[in-house]
Amino acid sequence: MSRRRVDAGRPYDGGARRLSHDVRIWALRVQEGKRGKTYAVRWTVADREHHKTFRTRALADGFRAQLLSATQRGRLFDAATGLPETMLREQQVKPWFEHACRYVDMKWPEAAPKSRTGIAETLATVTPALLSTERGRPDADTLRRALYGWAFVAPRRQAGDPPADVAAAIRWLQRSTVALADLEDPTTGPELTRRALDRLALRLDGRPAAPKTVARKRAVFYNALAYAVELGILSGNPIDRITWKTPKAVETVDRRRAAINPRQARALLTAIREQSAIGHRLVAFFACMYYAAARPGEAMEIRRENLARLPKEGWGELLLTSSAPRTGTAWTDSGRSRERRGLKHRAARETRPVPAHPELVTLLREHLEEFGTAPDGRLFVGPRGGTIGESTYLGVWHKARVRALSPAEAASPLASVPYDLRHAAVSTWLNGGVPATQVAEWAGHSVDVLLRTYAKCIVGQDELARRRIEEALNPDDDQGESAA
Repeated sequence: MSRRRVDAGRPYDGGARRLSHDVRIWALRVQEGKRGKTYAVRWTVADREHHKTFRTRALADGFRAQLLSATQRGRLFDAATGLPETMLREQQVKPWFEHACRYVDMKWPEAAPKSRTGIAETLATVTPALLSTERGRPDADTLRRALYGWAFVAPRRQAGDPPADVAAAIRWLQRSTVALADLEDPTTGPELTRRALDRLALRLDGRPAAPKTVARKRAVFYNALAYAVELGILSGNPIDRITWKTPKAVETVDRRRAAINPRQARALLTAIREQSAIGHRLVAFFACMYYAAARPGEAMEIRRENLARLPKEGWGELLLTSSAPRTGTAWTDSGRSRERRGLKHRAARETRPVPAHPELVTLLREHLEEFGTAPDGRLFVGPRGGTIGESTYLGVWHKARVRALSPAEAASPLASVPYDLRHAAVSTWLNGGVPATQVAEWAGHSVDVLLRTYAKCIVGQDELARRRIEEALNPDDDQGESAA
């Protein structure tokens, strides 16, 4: 193990930072991991340890060489970040836009398509609030296309120059966003951070965003700033230094949407069957949501191998193993609008058994007999074996609502979207007396989330509570006590 010690002079206070010449740089450490080798650069500043890991030896050697060069030149090192003062100053003048792109590149490989869209949406929303100038600012639509449609889509940006219609906007952004150091400055930082968070709380049309959306976007913004801390550009997360509360989210499902009774559900499935050939193909697809509480992306991924038991009579069982939620083609690695992934909130390759009601078993058997499966085993595909688009099954659903429900029901929130079939399934199980632990397992929730989400859909408990209170306050009991 080699090391270099440079002029162990007495550390001194360089403004708000502790700077020192006491630096030791160690040999590279090679580490074996699941994804291959990584290379760690390790060093100390004023006896404080630091390390930085790289995917290749060349990158690690390059960074280590920068540290050695700084010691040879007699540069001061910052004890908190471990970086030479000159390198620290270079990093601190980096604009927000450059850091946001770097953050996208860091998150992209491991992020799910839905997460990628959430990251891009957040950064595209917050970046216009972190400008150093308004001079020459492109219009809002052009800025959004430049950010959401190109800059924050890692493969597009890495492929080459931006399209002609946003090239000027990208050049403007590269020179017109605030430096990251401005977010940490006690004079400008709080105002900039609050302005960014206030922007996240609004929709594109200027109206307040849903509380859950605000909370999700705040988490992404916080994580992007935390990445700057990790890189040593910021000493702390600016969001931690201000008081800003995320609007309280309404987590419960609206009972009006989930209150689909069996008669209405069967009427909806009949109306779906009556809609041309594509409707006929989708009956069992929607039935999986109502009878088995499958999410749309999970139902779309049901394959023959997932049909654990489909007896001629009685209950069967589905063994869900994957999901394919819809995103745009720009956000998936395959370039398709749907990409197969593991189950939501489950570890990779974890399965979820769900009972199949006898009526669902009948519909699945009929579907297999009439349509078979795609070559890869998928049940629900188009006539030519392709994926059934979201716009297609939504169109079928909305027509079925008009046909199956009364005018008053159709005008209400009842079964507004297919996902409400899943809500109805979970509500039915809970109201049927199935223990919450069992319902949570079937639905793919934690018990806490289940009860919090479906609290208003559990009917009858308020009436039972009132009856128990009435019995406790029964005046006959008072008379009995007086006689005694």
